[in-house]
Amino acid sequence: MAVSSGEGKAHSEHPDRHVASQRAGEQGLLFDTQVSAPPENVGYRGPTACSAAGITYRQLDYWARTQLVEPSVRAAHGSGSQRLYGFRDILVLKVVKRLLDTGVSLQQIRTAVTHLRDRGVHDLAQITLMSDGVSVYECTSADEVVDLLAGGQGVFGIALGRVWQEVEGSLAELPAERAVHDDDGDDSHPHDELARRRVRRSG
Repeated sequence: MAVSSGEGKAHSEHPDRHVASQRAGEQGLLFDTQVSAPPENVGYRGPTACSAAGITYRQLDYWARTQLVEPSVRAAHGSGSQRLYGFRDILVLKVVKRLLDTGVSLQQIRTAVTHLRDRGVHDLAQITLMSDGVSVYECTSADEVVDLLAGGQGVFGIALGRVWQEVEGSLAELPAERAVHDDDGDDSHPHDELARRRVRRSG
């Protein structure tokens, strides 16, 4: 399994554990990050998601079409409608970008994303992903991080709590939209770009 718990790979008496612990602390991988709950019923358009995640619109579009990371607030229906991504989606987009940048294969990343998708929002902030550039390991405790570093299996780590804070900071400066669902009984659908065009044409 490409993504697995760091537990079971532990070498608790490994002589390099102290050095590994120092290294993990310097990299901010030891679960000391406090996060606040993401806003509910709020979505972000594609360009905003790209800006916050540090990716191109082409990447965003490709990952949505291949179902790697799809918009959870609202999918695009037709050429005129806009996708809306949630906070969690953008967090995962940023993680995917970092994994790609370090040489992890798309197949391994897809498996990692599947595991993250199954996690609750608050559980995500307590996960550190470790990778040797080939496999991805999911760690949920400081001991698991240290054991992987000491065993030489974790070349780099991504503390999701830190990524969470980065995304939160980026989105604070970017536009958001309230999620309006088609079953809310509002025929105008102010979020629908096609509806706005029709209004402009009729005026």
